[in-house]
Amino acid sequence: MSGFQYEAPATVEAAVGFLAGAKGNARVLAGGTDLLVQLRTGAANPDLVVDIKRIGELRQISGNAASGFVIGAAVTGAEIGEHKELAKAWPGFVEAMELIGSTQIQGRATPGGNLCNASPAGDCTPAMFAAGVVCVIAGPNGRREAPVEQIPTGPGKTSLAKGEFIVAIKLPARAKNSGDAYLRMIPRTEMDIAIVGAGVNLTLDASGACTAARVSLGAVAPTVLLVDAAAKALIGSKVDDAALARLAAAASAACKPIDDKRGTIEYRTKVAGVLARRAAVIARDRARS
Repeated sequence: MSGFQYEAPATVEAAVGFLAGAKGNARVLAGGTDLLVQLRTGAANPDLVVDIKRIGELRQISGNAASGFVIGAAVTGAEIGEHKELAKAWPGFVEAMELIGSTQIQGRATPGGNLCNASPAGDCTPAMFAAGVVCVIAGPNGRREAPVEQIPTGPGKTSLAKGEFIVAIKLPARAKNSGDAYLRMIPRTEMDIAIVGAGVNLTLDASGACTAARVSLGAVAPTVLLVDAAAKALIGSKVDDAALARLAAAASAACKPIDDKRGTIEYRTKVAGVLARRAAVIARDRARS
């Protein structure tokens, strides 16, 4: 690991200034649970690291289920898990965040960092795709917003321009009779990388019919997938066995996985359908309750 410039600004504007003015490769440090490992192994060799943990507005959770939640980019998994109203409104998102690493990692890891690490196997990212998260991005031209699915562009790559970084993620207002869930398959019982991850978010009407849905898959393509065909399989149905079978088939059909030591293409494709179906059942039952 070679030397690099380290900055820990106190404002968003100062952070943007450092990132925009960097002469070489600049990286943002939110929790550092990915970046520090990459530094030690030589996978990352930045000229500048900008630590955003000291920026006050990035350390806050605001809002509620009725208006939506705004989660600062430096809020940790532990803090998210301890927020009772957030956990009640978006249990799938919170559970996905709590799957990342150990108790010690939870004290550092952030959803923004998980997203911008841009691993297709990241746990929080599929849950954010399913939830319909909107990212607040600061850069040299001010602030802008973008749907979460527009951020990752490939393994380790994002759509963020030079000088830009995510300052917050916005979870939308929670409609009545809504529920979400995230499930993953890993080689071990805990603290491992997903073979497949599946997130489902849906809303039911008074009769129990699905009126809106989002379905996402992780670790089965170069980026996390938002599977519109799987969502359409649920909409208009009572989320019954026939609809769930269509959902599973659509999820498996969307997969473009690779063979590696964790799983084969055939296995990942099959598991994607199974997990999507199971996550949909959990989300449906949560919406009903």
